[in-house]
Amino acid sequence: MVSEVDTLMRLSVAFVLGGLIGYERQSQSKAAGLRTHVLVCLGSCLVMILSLDIYQSVQGLTNADPARLAAQVVSGVGFLGAGTIMKEGATVTGLTTAASLWVVSGVGLAVGCGYYSGALYTTFLILLTLALLLRIDKLHNTGQTTTLLITTGNEPGQIGQIGDCIGAYGVRICDIRMDAQDDATMTLSLSLCCVDQSSIIKITGNLIAIEGVLSVKSK
Repeated sequence: MVSEVDTLMRLSVAFVLGGLIGYERQSQSKAAGLRTHVLVCLGSCLVMILSLDIYQSVQGLTNADPARLAAQVVSGVGFLGAGTIMKEGATVTGLTTAASLWVVSGVGLAVGCGYYSGALYTTFLILLTLALLLRIDKLHNTGQTTTLLITTGNEPGQIGQIGDCIGAYGVRICDIRMDAQDDATMTLSLSLCCVDQSSIIKITGNLIAIEGVLSVKSK
């Protein structure tokens, strides 16, 4: 049986490790932050401790599987992660946060069975992935994506004209979002991939020249 002191220590370690990962997610303003990650890690740890205790209490008396409860955590946390995934237009967000919730449940299970070294090193690698690799990714993509905010009349074929204008420069649209201000006007947010500043200036000038386009801003 896992002693009470050991149980408290394992839950405390799970609290700290889950908090570290959750703090990083919250600092990035993600849907699942500090409290969510702490609760998932604590819950997974407690389930693992409970699983071990139940198995040891009936060991030799039945064919109990100590991994059965833990297996339900691994699959069940997927429903929680699914709640952080959102699709906006062609863009899917929240996959990384959903993955962090899943892996933090694994950290909790590891702590729950006393595998401290694996839990600590996994937490280190998770933080390295979320923080350092994010900076590398941003550095790699710097200057390659530009967003145009276009306010235009809500006319039939207007989006097609705007797309043709941009396509004439061989620029690819990575993402497009539309917000109808009213029946007469709408705002388009276009993310352009791999485009230099000189092309942006030319594209902006040609977009303004399209009948019905009220304003074009880049950011």
